[in-house]
Amino acid sequence: MTRENKTPGCLMAAEAAQSPGVFARAAVQSIPSVIKLPKAIYTIARGSSDAAANILSYEFMRELGIPVTSLPPSMFSLGSGVDMNGSAALVISQSGSSSDLVLSAKGAGRSGARVLAITNQPDSPVEAASDVTLAIGAGPELAVPATKSVIGSVAAGMALLTKLKPAYMTKAQKAASAIETMCLQHPQAASLQAAFLRARHVYVIGRDTGYGAAHEIALKLKECCAIHAEAYSSSEVLHGPLQLATNPLMVLLLDTGFTKIQDSLDQAEARFRAADCDVHRLRIADMGLDDVPPAAAAALLAVIYPVILNTALALGLDPDAPETLSKVTQTI
Repeated sequence: MTRENKTPGCLMAAEAAQSPGVFARAAVQSIPSVIKLPKAIYTIARGSSDAAANILSYEFMRELGIPVTSLPPSMFSLGSGVDMNGSAALVISQSGSSSDLVLSAKGAGRSGARVLAITNQPDSPVEAASDVTLAIGAGPELAVPATKSVIGSVAAGMALLTKLKPAYMTKAQKAASAIETMCLQHPQAASLQAAFLRARHVYVIGRDTGYGAAHEIALKLKECCAIHAEAYSSSEVLHGPLQLATNPLMVLLLDTGFTKIQDSLDQAEARFRAADCDVHRLRIADMGLDDVPPAAAAALLAVIYPVILNTALALGLDPDAPETLSKVTQTI
């Protein structure tokens, strides 16, 4: 199906519906290459791919005990790079062809890094510049907003984690089995859509892997619905950003079920409710899952794509083709 002569939103709807299957396949893919544990991992990505990288960074640090942090592509596209000897660069690019990410993959390799790539396009320039490639395996994605490839990126990262820490395989396999047959229709879909339609400003709040999911949902609200949305950690939002609660504000809290983040989310929820904000808390248990790794839980919370899609349609917008955006963004 192409974007011409089609029902608005049908591409995004079809592709989002494929997300559970894409996740299940990507999370348990085999990686024949030998990958040694580096002293640090630097993620390089933009947009939705950077949200996936954020999710994975928390999971990798918890499981591997090494630093994992984001490195701006401009270090290589505008600058001469940084010393990466002994480290790995994890480049996540759905198309594998954005010029700054291609330059980053090449530059990281020249700077001494082992370059690992997660891409959805076989034989892409990013893959050609990388030592090891993990396939998202989502197939063609025609809607401008990425959906199944974002969820698949998280899953591919979990497969990489299994390669670096074989004991993690049990968690990845359990998540793949649980997610493959899940329903994307969130039980709070109607109330969430109504809240989005009322909203003019939205805070999406998470902690740990849920922080990356917050970035993805905030991005989708902006690109699909033209709604102003910002992502925050539940620990950071109670500083200066809390002041915005003095204006009408919708707050969406993402709860992965991870025990150690509950107090932080509870505190944020209580403060925003006390300020009379329109507060909604999405829990992984709402979707019938309560025992999956935090990275998988965050990916699932990000999959409220049907709610965002229907909100866009109710606003008279076509989420498949936002007016100012294109599928591949070339930046330097």
